[in-house]
Amino acid sequence: MKRYIDNDDISVSVFVDKANGSEIASKLVGHFIVKGKQFRFTAIAFGRIGGHNISLKIAKKTSNIIRNIGIDPDLLCLTIQRKLIEGDISLPRSLDAPK
Repeated sequence: MKRYIDNDDISVSVFVDKANGSEIASKLVGHFIVKGKQFRFTAIAFGRIGGHNISLKIAKKTSNIIRNIGIDPDLLCLTIQRKLIEGDISLPRSLDAPK
């Protein structure tokens, strides 16, 4: 049985490249960097009833690569979701600028 890195030990940087939507839900397109490798993701961020939540999608090929470098893809997704909810992300200047 393969031993994975613990959730608290996963060092990942999350970047949101595009975001569009309404006050209730937004579609996010971005990437994350883990162990020096960059991978893409898409997500739906929604709030209101039940609080904030993120539906995160990464490609199966990405999941397999992540698994092969010793990280549990499910734990990594939870870490990315938490970072997105908490705002621990980097935004391009166009998304970060006040309107």
